[in-house]
Amino acid sequence: MTQRNEQSIMLVDGMALLFRAYYATAANGYIRRTKAGVPTNAIYGFIRYFWDAVQTFNPTHVICCWDMGGTTFRGEHFAAYKGNRADAPDDLIPQFALIREVTDSLGIPNIGEEGFEADDCIGTLARHYTQNENMDVMVLSGDHDLLQLVDERTRVIIMKKGHGNYMVYTPETLLAEKGLKPRQVVDLKGLMGDASDNYPGVRGIGEKTALKLVQEYDSIEGILENLDQLTPSVRKKIESDLDMLHLSRKLAEIHCNVPVACALDSCLLTLDHVQIVDKFEQLEMKSLCTLMGVAIGS
Repeated sequence: MTQRNEQSIMLVDGMALLFRAYYATAANGYIRRTKAGVPTNAIYGFIRYFWDAVQTFNPTHVICCWDMGGTTFRGEHFAAYKGNRADAPDDLIPQFALIREVTDSLGIPNIGEEGFEADDCIGTLARHYTQNENMDVMVLSGDHDLLQLVDERTRVIIMKKGHGNYMVYTPETLLAEKGLKPRQVVDLKGLMGDASDNYPGVRGIGEKTALKLVQEYDSIEGILENLDQLTPSVRKKIESDLDMLHLSRKLAEIHCNVPVACALDSCLLTLDHVQIVDKFEQLEMKSLCTLMGVAIGS
C-alpha cells in the first residue's frame, strides 16, 4: 500500500449517518425533542457517530456530502429507480435542514449537487483529492456501493452494527473479504441488481452466481466474450436481459465528474468552541459539548 500522508480527508456520507442515527433510536420508540417539540434524535446520534469516527481515524480535513432530493440522472435513465423507497418519517424531515446547520457550526462544508447523489459527490471529491492534492481519502458510510471507490489512496470505512464498529476496506481487504476488485463491485451489481435501489439486473441471477461469473471472467465484457462457456440456463438469462444488464451497471456506477469542489483550507477540521456551544445550546444537547471536548462558556 502507498505510504500514507500526515494529512487526510474524511468524506462523510451524511444521509447514511443521519438515517442510521434516526432509526437507532426511533426503533426503541423514543424520539429526542427540544422543549418546543422539535425532533433532534437523528442529529444527536449523527454527532455521536461522526465524532467517534473522527477520534478513531483522525482526519485533518472533513467534508459532509448530501443527497439534494428531486430527480437524479439515474431516475431519468430508469423511472423505477429507488421507486420502492418509503417517504422519510415525519420526525426526520425537519432534521434534514437542522443537521446542515449543525455541521456548519462545526466548520464542516456541506456538499451536494442537484441531479446527483451524495455518492457521486463523494466519488468526485475522492478522485480530485487523491489525484490533484495527493491526499489520503477516507469515505465514511454504511453503503457498500461505495466500495467501488477503494484504491491505493482511498479507504472506505463501513459502519457496522453497534456503535464504534467499523470495517475498513483497502484493495487488499476488499479482495480478502469479498473476493472482488473495486471495479468489479459495479459489474456484480449490474448482474444481480440492487433491491434497495429497485433495479433488477439480470432476472434469475442472484449474488452467488453473479460473484462466480465476475470472479471467473473478470468483468461483464469478459462474461459476454465467453457466453459459449456458460451453462445454457445462465447464458439464456443474460442474452434475454442484455439491455437491463448494461442499464443496471450504469445505475450502479458512481459518477465521478460532478461539478463540485472544495478548497482544502475550507475543510480543515478546526472547532470554533463558541459557535458549537451556541448551536448545541439552541438544540438543547449541551452534553455533546462534553463529548467533543468543547468547553461550555469558552
